[in-house]
Amino acid sequence: MIERRTVFKAALAAGAAMLAAACSSEEGGNAKPEGSGGDGQAAAPPLAKITAEPAVDAKDASVVTPVVVKVADGKLTEVKVTGDSGKDVKGELSPDGLTWTSSESLGYGKTYTYAAKASGSDNKVAELKGTFTTVKPAKEVRATLNPTDDAEVGVGMPISVKFASPVKDKAAAEKALKVKTDKDVEGSWGWLSDTQVDWRPKEYWPANITVSVEAKLYGVALGGGAYGKADVTTKFKIGRNQVVKIHTPDHVMKVYRGGAESASYPCSNGLDGDVQRNTPNGTFIVMTKEPTARFDNARYGYTNVNKKWSCRISNNGEYIHENQDNAANIGKANTSHGCVNLLEADAKKYFDSAMIGDPVEITGSKLGSPTKSDVKNWFYDWKSWKALSAIK
Repeated sequence: MIERRTVFKAALAAGAAMLAAACSSEEGGNAKPEGSGGDGQAAAPPLAKITAEPAVDAKDASVVTPVVVKVADGKLTEVKVTGDSGKDVKGELSPDGLTWTSSESLGYGKTYTYAAKASGSDNKVAELKGTFTTVKPAKEVRATLNPTDDAEVGVGMPISVKFASPVKDKAAAEKALKVKTDKDVEGSWGWLSDTQVDWRPKEYWPANITVSVEAKLYGVALGGGAYGKADVTTKFKIGRNQVVKIHTPDHVMKVYRGGAESASYPCSNGLDGDVQRNTPNGTFIVMTKEPTARFDNARYGYTNVNKKWSCRISNNGEYIHENQDNAANIGKANTSHGCVNLLEADAKKYFDSAMIGDPVEITGSKLGSPTKSDVKNWFYDWKSWKALSAIK
């Protein structure tokens, strides 16, 4: 037992000596640690420095601000920004290799992963890895645009953006709206409610022009944690200039094309003796064209009355329409419940000539413009209309 232990100790000693010899340089200096320089110091980091916006670990990043990856003292050799689904975000590297910029919007409430590499003059590879997350809305609000694509409308037609939920930050929403025309037109946005903002020109639109509208609302903070659900666009045409003018005491409806009188029809307007039955003053527009419209007003004792060639000019109940039953008063006395009554043949001629958005100017009444109408853009003078904008 004593001899065997002695042999074992001797073996251990020999192994230690061999290990020492293997770890020594020929000059007897210290070993060079892994990743160090020849003097035993840690290796210098790569010269290239990669940065990104949003930064790694960023929270609530914008979905529309481009992702930008940059390098200093080097050139980018690889950039990937990958979403939760494994799909890479589209982007483009600048010709000088210094900047990569995304070219598509990001998704709400998503996590994106960076994988970028760059090389500097020292030929060392620098890397950027990590993730960031985008904003997650409390609510995504849809918007619609009117007129719709390819519509042809009259010179009084406003542009209307309607939101599915009330907008708290109206200025932010309004800044996302752009109107372009092929002829200079002065105009302004005006908020008619928390869910509707309209654009109208200072004067009627020039005839026969094209209008394009962009509502770039995706990614826009609308207030209260709500964000725009999607961008919306439309492109439509303004048609010929046709304006109807009615001075109610005259019992005549005149139609003007391009500023010149093109037709004149005898009419009967709202009963003069009852202000609440007057055809109201104001500049209206043709809202709908209905070959047959049904009229109900229990207050004045009629329901389910059908009239032909009806053009709605207000959602308060006013139309221009045929009323052959009132032929004895047409051109002679105002006896209607607020509508403009025409003889059937005249109503058909006007109906055929009318276009949605044509202005209808009514004067001479004792009744002011209806405040509850949802198409009341022309009830405001220009200064008052501009005051409805959220951008001061």
